[in-house]
Amino acid sequence: MHLPPVTLARQSIALAARNVARQRRRALLALATLAGGVIAYLLAGGFINWIYQDMRESTIHSQLGHIQITRPGYFREGLGDPYAYLLPSDTAAVTEAVGERLRTVAPRLAFSGLLSKDDATVSFVGEGIDPEREAPITRAIIIAAGSDLPNSPPNSVLLGEGLAANLGAVPGDSVVLLATTASGGANAVELTVSGTFATVTKAYDDTALRVPIDVARKLMRVDGSTSWAVLLDRTAATAEVAQSLRKALPAAEFEVIPWSELADFYNKTVELFSRQIGVVRILIALIVILSISNTLSMAVIERTGEIGTSMALGVRRRGVLTLFIFEGALLGLAGGIIGVALGYLCGEIVSLIGIPMPPPPGMARGYIGAISISPALAIDAFLLAFVTTLLASVFPAWKASRMNIVDALRHQR
Repeated sequence: MHLPPVTLARQSIALAARNVARQRRRALLALATLAGGVIAYLLAGGFINWIYQDMRESTIHSQLGHIQITRPGYFREGLGDPYAYLLPSDTAAVTEAVGERLRTVAPRLAFSGLLSKDDATVSFVGEGIDPEREAPITRAIIIAAGSDLPNSPPNSVLLGEGLAANLGAVPGDSVVLLATTASGGANAVELTVSGTFATVTKAYDDTALRVPIDVARKLMRVDGSTSWAVLLDRTAATAEVAQSLRKALPAAEFEVIPWSELADFYNKTVELFSRQIGVVRILIALIVILSISNTLSMAVIERTGEIGTSMALGVRRRGVLTLFIFEGALLGLAGGIIGVALGYLCGEIVSLIGIPMPPPPGMARGYIGAISISPALAIDAFLLAFVTTLLASVFPAWKASRMNIVDALRHQR
């Protein structure tokens, strides 16, 4: 009598569950190994996910915005002569194209020159901004001392923390900005230091300053802007909005650049950490494969007589193979579920406590880390446990199915 495949599968799963349950100590050890691997992978991956999210949002909300709009070729060829790539002052076309997803569009004017205080002079890279329209973009900028430009008089300058330290300037000091105008002449303006700021990039803080865009235009004797920084209601909409802007704005006059194409430090960090988490995945997979393979191999040795009896009663080799693979699958399923549940719990606890981190290379300040476990990461961790367990069960299952019936019956007799 031949049973339907579904019935056979149900019987094999039920028998596999009984076999796993009766070998409690070995099953618990295997589950602990699986769950521990999943938890370690989730915590490591969750911490890196949090770093990605925090660095991404800090980069967007301190320097770049979600999208930069410039004249074509500005970032490739125009940095040496930025005033040949000036945009108009009116940003209405961007507001109309983006619509309700727009939070702000802020004009910026890039310039550079010398900054002087008393007898000290240092070079700087400056940015003229509209303080009110820029405020939503720069919410991740830390005001280390003094006040930000929206809360300061018109003739004020906000210095990067490192730049202020090199110059010996503090809020309230008077400084002089000297620059070469767009026409090639020299011009200077005296400003009051409103405060100092810090971003995620120390190299930027060591050279940068910000002034109201009207002051920058007066200093450089130009109108317009070198770029428009666009901030959206959510980061996930960046690609869609960028595509809409490319359709709405003439390609010959405007270039639309998403933040990700300009965030070189962020992109290199993602590439580095992605490789590291890949190595962690491989190591955990190897540990799981070796552990589960050893567990099932020991089960095969202990149940050699039982396997021989089953085969003598008519169980086919394929049935023995399927039985042991189902045992591995049940271990992988249980270990993956337990590991993901405990990993989420551990991640929440760690995030509540916080992870004090020292300043990484290129940054001036440390930070409090957290764990961010996304659904995609949880699925990846579960599949890591389940698939590696299945792979680990193949060889012991094949070994059990290839036993000689007579030798199996004689085992330990």
